[in-house]
Amino acid sequence: MIELKSAAEIDRMAVTGQFVGELLAELSGVAAVGVNLMDIEHHARRRIAERGAESCYWDYSPSFGRGPFRNVLCLSVNDAVLHGLPHDYALRDGDLLSIDMAVTIDGWAADSALSFVVGDPDPADLTLIEATEVALEAGIAAAQPGGRLGDVSAAIGEVAHSYGYRVNGEFGGHGIGRTMHEAPHVANSGRPRRGMRLAPGLTIAIEPWLCRSTDAIRVDDDGWTIRSADGSRTAHSEHTVAVTEAGPRVLTRRPAPATRVDGPVAAAS
Repeated sequence: MIELKSAAEIDRMAVTGQFVGELLAELSGVAAVGVNLMDIEHHARRRIAERGAESCYWDYSPSFGRGPFRNVLCLSVNDAVLHGLPHDYALRDGDLLSIDMAVTIDGWAADSALSFVVGDPDPADLTLIEATEVALEAGIAAAQPGGRLGDVSAAIGEVAHSYGYRVNGEFGGHGIGRTMHEAPHVANSGRPRRGMRLAPGLTIAIEPWLCRSTDAIRVDDDGWTIRSADGSRTAHSEHTVAVTEAGPRVLTRRPAPATRVDGPVAAAS
């Protein structure tokens, strides 16, 4: 069942989205060569608690994972692209990190992800990240009232293919609102003018993700972390978007440049 949101409810989701966007920007400033993934995870836990938000990830037990998930972030490094479990790993020069997070505030959810390189980047990694970001913006632009869900999927896939990347069809975006995962599924490739009509009040998470040289994936022994099957680098970009009468409204925009924190990062415990 798809629940359309009122303008007031979208405004409440935007409050959550603003927090998610700001925290992701902050975390991208925390991440640096030598910083441990668990320090990033615990920094996010502290910020979420301070805001009075609730993580959508903590204790999450979907059919595709080995639940429950006991972290507030997905931290995916290099060939890992989705659902990366935070673990004891210090970031190295040139690592490509994807951070994905979703929280609720006062019962309304927002979900977003970004990818970036710490230290000295490989130009091919920057191109891969760029492709996901351009695909995301194309998908957002296609989320017009009166359009079709296939328009969003087709726009994403067209960008991915124009960069020379293949698209995996197993995981994509999703509806979002009172919970993190709602109907409909938002594929990252599709046919325009197909699928459900995009009505004002529809709220979706649009999330292109790509592997550099394959569309095949594998899952780690932890039951969560999804990697490219051939070990190639990966990237992931995501925003929560509302379809409105005036067009798409992005609820998780991040401030730029990324905000660096004052003082030391909280140590993992």
